[in-house]
Amino acid sequence: MQWEQLTSTGFAEAVKETGVCILPLGVLEKHSEHLPLGTDFLNAHGISVLAAEKEPAVVFPPFYFGQIYEARCFPGTFTIKPTLLLELFQSVFDEIGRNGFKKIILYNTHGGNWHFLQFLNQCSLWEEKSYQVYLYVERLSEEIKALTGMDQGHADEWETTLSHGISPNLTQWDKVPKEPALPLGRLSHIPNAGTGIHWYAEYPDHYAGDARKASAELSKPLVDLHVSHFASFISAVKKDEAVAGLNAEFFGLVREVSGGQSKS
Repeated sequence: MQWEQLTSTGFAEAVKETGVCILPLGVLEKHSEHLPLGTDFLNAHGISVLAAEKEPAVVFPPFYFGQIYEARCFPGTFTIKPTLLLELFQSVFDEIGRNGFKKIILYNTHGGNWHFLQFLNQCSLWEEKSYQVYLYVERLSEEIKALTGMDQGHADEWETTLSHGISPNLTQWDKVPKEPALPLGRLSHIPNAGTGIHWYAEYPDHYAGDARKASAELSKPLVDLHVSHFASFISAVKKDEAVAGLNAEFFGLVREVSGGQSKS
């Protein structure tokens, strides 16, 4: 069920029926020259909708805000001030919760979001809420390799194949780069260091991998694999009672040491 396609009455019924809202996450950024700027959020939303058909849930409308500062040097990238981005996500969660959902699942297809989302998840321990947030972490590398032989990069064979399965009319096969994009190692002289400029240092064209190996024939099996695993996760979240119980226990202890307040 897609939030924006429901009537108000139908929405209220869907909340009672499912109790779960999926927030698909992606951004607007360059994906080499052959994939659209919206690749990530299009894939996230498309897979979420298909998974929700298998395991009923309400899917939030297309959402294209996230951490993508490393691509600000390319036309079409859309970024938001870091502090505002954090407030935006927390406000979206609160509004989803205000609408009656007790469980929110974050389905992310943008690699640059992971550190931000993990921090955002930890922020749920700052203030007690009426809902629980679950970050879906998909680990399909071995199955993807078994099915397709593909690794996961950026606008590479895996992402191009997956994107073609979700938005086939947006893949521009004639613009696939003629050479693979390999890491340049421009910061290899500082071993084990982490910097904000790391991704740009390795992949200045915002392309990682080899899209020449992408396969239109494997796009549906690849999409089906992602959908199947995510539907199973939705089912597990619906059955879960442990997270809410542990949060209640945790905040009870917080109030004990904070003089009755759940946050400082």
